[in-house]
Amino acid sequence: MSTLPDSAPPAERPATAAFDRPLQLTPSQDLRGYVISRAGRLALLGLTSASVLAVVMIFVFIIIKAVPFLTDAKAAEFLTSTRWYPADRDPVFGALSILFGSVLVTAVAILLAVPVALLAAVFLSDIASFRFRQLAKPVIEILAAIPSVAYGFFALLVLAPWLQEHWGLPTGTNALNASMVLAVMAVPTIVSIAEDALWAAGRELREGAYALGATRAEVLVKVVIPAAHSGIIAAVILGIMRAIGETMLVLMASGMAAQIPTPWWDLTAAIRTLTATIAQEMGETAHGTLHYHTLFALGLLLLAMTFALNLISEHLLKRSRRAAGGKG
Repeated sequence: MSTLPDSAPPAERPATAAFDRPLQLTPSQDLRGYVISRAGRLALLGLTSASVLAVVMIFVFIIIKAVPFLTDAKAAEFLTSTRWYPADRDPVFGALSILFGSVLVTAVAILLAVPVALLAAVFLSDIASFRFRQLAKPVIEILAAIPSVAYGFFALLVLAPWLQEHWGLPTGTNALNASMVLAVMAVPTIVSIAEDALWAAGRELREGAYALGATRAEVLVKVVIPAAHSGIIAAVILGIMRAIGETMLVLMASGMAAQIPTPWWDLTAAIRTLTATIAQEMGETAHGTLHYHTLFALGLLLLAMTFALNLISEHLLKRSRRAAGGKG
């Protein structure tokens, strides 16, 4: 096989590389490459900063709208009174019962969702076959794609009459109804993140435990779950955020009564949540009134709670990733 001599024209020589970038750049080429590189970095920085700026602007907007109420004399009873009568001649803005309603339904929903979600995550990560896992996990996550108003209609038209008929309750729209459906809505979030955390624990950790004579139950309970505890806790916190931020379901299924049940653990009583109160009253409130600014104060309280939970979950997820990577 003949080869072209070194004296052959450049067009006839075989290509020695897949790119035509010269090894030595001219000053203009070097400057152009530097400018393009810096411009790309600035563009990516701008896109990344846009989400941060959006969060900051949301905080600023809500704080500005809530300041007129927070500086009013009636703000003193905001978190100390359970009386919520914003439309009276002498309005009262006690949001303690509303805050309690949000905490109650969220806590009960998480208590119902966490055992089911954690068992499902353990089953998918360590017991089920890989093919079944690939089929089951997307199906579970489809629950998160169902609109919350669809869950609300189910709670209102199916679950509420069932609770009245079989449990003898005076009303089916109560804290129990909202909590049960909220638990179903929180399960996909907890399963997805907890299963990823369990999977990230690593095959070597499991094989080492089996090599020492541990049974499957011992490996799961004493090795895998403790190794993935940060990710599991983060999954639970994100599930709490999913439940506490829900609006349409609790608006339709909670009964919308601004009260603290007697006794406080009575789940058959109607309650009201922060999100449902804002959704119900914002459209009927005159702009610029004290009631209007009070609703923004409720939104600021809710935003502060979810933001704090998000920071905690991000911290725990970072710890989980560092543990999975073997870093200190």
